[in-house]
Amino acid sequence: MIVNIDGNFVTQAEARIPVSDGGFLYGDTLFETIAIGDGRLHFRREHLERLHHAAQLCEFPWPHALINTALDAVLERFGTRAGKLRLTLSRGDYHGPVRPPLTSGRVVITASETTTDFSAERQLGIDCIAAPNRRVNPLAPLPQLKRGNYQDCLYALHHARRRGAFEALFITQTGHVLEGATSNLFIVRNETLITPPPGELVLAGIVRSQVLRAAAELDIPCVESAISVAALAGAEEAFICNSLVGLLPIARWQGGTLHRGTLHQQLSARIENYP
Repeated sequence: MIVNIDGNFVTQAEARIPVSDGGFLYGDTLFETIAIGDGRLHFRREHLERLHHAAQLCEFPWPHALINTALDAVLERFGTRAGKLRLTLSRGDYHGPVRPPLTSGRVVITASETTTDFSAERQLGIDCIAAPNRRVNPLAPLPQLKRGNYQDCLYALHHARRRGAFEALFITQTGHVLEGATSNLFIVRNETLITPPPGELVLAGIVRSQVLRAAAELDIPCVESAISVAALAGAEEAFICNSLVGLLPIARWQGGTLHRGTLHQQLSARIENYP
């Protein structure tokens, strides 16, 4: 693993964050996880724009020059291997509950090779089940951000994996499916692509936006609309997406078999050609 803290390379064993850092004390960080391939970050601009928006919303330090210089240095050292990069912003050291000044933040970058192959999941499809926990405040900005306090997603994902499923999907009290613990959701009904709208407990995923772009270019009808549990169960096709797995078809939902289609393959092929 390559580790860079505030522009300086350190070994994984040497990497240190003080116990007074807000990320350790309160999970007070923002982050992006980005796929690496052929010496570049996939959708770098989009990831940085989303992180910048989150930093502005949460009044986080944003050392733009340092971030880009460190990213370039990490990519040069990583080479042309396939992998993943995590860019984490911290406010720095807390002394009590009051936020530290904007000048005290930290930038932590890690990069490692990808060891997981999702070809079996792409061929066979994945199992999804309902998350045991709910997102209940549609006015809160936190579910729309990639933040270090990730416990709601980790709890849901652990619940799914213990039961042999790949992903857990969040369900509202009114019976609508929002997104996965680590992914966005799409279904196909009446030959129309449907995904829940962002901004209401749904993260505006980077690959989600590329799916919408590809659908428009392929003249595939697409709408952002609520998806009921019944609509998911009766979909002509359903798939999840994120920056590391790409697009994965859902084969089973809550133990029931879903119809399989090929639209996700067309979209994935289109997205793979994007710079």
